[in-house]
Amino acid sequence: MGGRTGPYECGLDAAVDVISGKWKVLLLWALDQGPRRFGQLRRELPRISEKVLAQQLRELEADGIVDRRVFDQVPPRVEYALTRLGTSLTEALAPLGAWGRTNMAHLEAAWTQRHPDTG
Repeated sequence: MGGRTGPYECGLDAAVDVISGKWKVLLLWALDQGPRRFGQLRRELPRISEKVLAQQLRELEADGIVDRRVFDQVPPRVEYALTRLGTSLTEALAPLGAWGRTNMAHLEAAWTQRHPDTG
């Protein structure tokens, strides 16, 4: 620990920083299926607001996880796609997703107990 000058304590700290936020992992999941336009992402994730979607995409782009491609046409067309770094991140998240699927019934029951007024 001593002597570390960067913002992260370890690799897990760095990875969690990149995917922090309620929607980033779901955006990565959607983009792992292929390039998407903003409207497509809104339809695939209907509970996310446009403001938050734009913010999360900008952050993922700034981290080099997502590429924003503007096509020179009228009307303008913009697509978002995973970069190589983004693809490697989704590959790293795959075991976590498998763990979640395996334990979903337990996790849902625990969630219901922790949030009794939302049931």
